[in-house]
Amino acid sequence: MSRVQLALRVPDLAASVAFYSKLFGTEPAKLRDGYANFAIEEPPLKLVLIEGAENEDTHLDHLGVEVGTTEAVHAATARLGEAGLPTTEENDTTCCYALQDKVWVHGPGREPWEVYVVKADAGALAKQQGSACCAGAEATADSEASEPVAAGGCC
Repeated sequence: MSRVQLALRVPDLAASVAFYSKLFGTEPAKLRDGYANFAIEEPPLKLVLIEGAENEDTHLDHLGVEVGTTEAVHAATARLGEAGLPTTEENDTTCCYALQDKVWVHGPGREPWEVYVVKADAGALAKQQGSACCAGAEATADSEASEPVAAGGCC
């Protein structure tokens, strides 16, 4: 199983949940304080909503591909590295109320992409205050390019 993920930072989580529930004809798979996600079957999409500032327009937080296994994350890491793309790996990281393994890469417009697997449910949105995960903070990649890991970071 794999599907594309779109993570949006929204100013009004309740209004966004109501809108996307109607748009896709389904309720959120996970709804927590400041966070919701939809596991949409058709089209295959993981839609993540992260509550942002009230006075800001909705904007892209990050993009991703959810895969079914840690092995698939490792295969993506190897493939991306062989293609010459700088990557950053995060294993056993708590992010967006889930324990995940993931790899980050950036597109030419600095758009953050993650390939990740959800290993278990977790009780926290982010691993710690100031982390790259869903916090809007930047973390540095382990590459010569030294790109930020993500605008918002995970999920």
